[in-house]
Amino acid sequence: MAQYSIGQVEKITGVKQHVLRYWEETVPGFAPRKDYSGRRIYSQRDVEIVLRLKYLIYVKKFTIEGAKNQIIEDAENVQNNPDAVMEIRKIRADLSELFFEIQKAKRQEEN
Repeated sequence: MAQYSIGQVEKITGVKQHVLRYWEETVPGFAPRKDYSGRRIYSQRDVEIVLRLKYLIYVKKFTIEGAKNQIIEDAENVQNNPDAVMEIRKIRADLSELFFEIQKAKRQEEN
């Protein structure tokens, strides 16, 4: 299972570390675990939540409260529709693969 530091999540998502820490305090269900020394360890799910929050807040112009409510509503909708879970997982996998291909291409351009 992939694990990321807060710095890596910042590079992957483009969301500043102080914003990540703020979202951690305000958005239920978004709480990366911490290692023995208190450093945040983000999972792939945490990164996906960050990307969803970023989309809702920066693209769709939701308030933080509105984005939080939308994420809660999305989770409830998924729980009430098991067929949607499989479709969402497939879409999520496709998007993750595309995202990492883009990141790889950017790194190659930089070199």
